[in-house]
Order: sequence, then C-alpha cells, then structure tokens
Amino acid sequence: MILHVDMHSENPIYLQLRQQIILGIASGQLERGEAMPSVRRLAADLGINLHTVNKVYAILRDEGYLIMDRRRGAVVSHDVPDDAFFAARLTQNLTLLAAEARCHGIDDNAFLSLCADAYRHAGQPEQEER
Repeated sequence: MILHVDMHSENPIYLQLRQQIILGIASGQLERGEAMPSVRRLAADLGINLHTVNKVYAILRDEGYLIMDRRRGAVVSHDVPDDAFFAARLTQNLTLLAAEARCHGIDDNAFLSLCADAYRHAGQPEQEER
C-alpha cells in the first residue's frame, strides 16, 4: 500500500496517515500480521518529521490497529478490539455527521444510504488516481 500526504490539506498530516492506514487495513491492502515500514523509513519516504510517524503509530497502537514489537517494529494487529470507547466515539462522530447532513437538507433515507455506501466502500481497495 502506498501512503501519501497532502501538505496543502486542512487535515493534519498525522490524521491523513492514520486514516490511510485504517482504510488499508479495512480493505485488506494491509494484511493482519504485516510489518509496517519503520518510523524512520516512512518519514524519509514521505518527507515528513519522524515524530509525526511515531505519533501515528502510537495512536494506532493505542486504538488496537497496530502492535509494537521490539524485533519487528510496528505490525498490523490480528484482532482490533471491539470496545465501548470506540462505540462511543463512533456514535459521537455519526451524530455530528447526521447533524451536518440535516443542515444541508439531506433526509434520513439518503443519509442512511450514504452511510451504507461508505461502509461497503471502506472494505474495497482504494483505486489509484490517474
């Protein structure tokens, strides 16, 4: 999986990387048990500070997506825990998205359809842009 950052994006670099790695895991582009690039290598490849990559790996470790192994470095977790903290954060994020959709005049059926499409799309490999 090729990771990239948009230096002109409003989203912080660490969030861009976090999102891409989670999408890679969900789509199968990053397989469970697969070793991630070292912090130094990924930072050098992307031209960003190694502390940014270290922050991303630490966040993903805390969320259960990565396992930190002294010998292998960061490895994609075999089992992402299903916990109450995640469910609460998901509910909070969906509530905000639903409120934004309502403000833009999107009805509940259209919103649910968009959610279902996004859920299905999250399990598909990302198409390369041309």
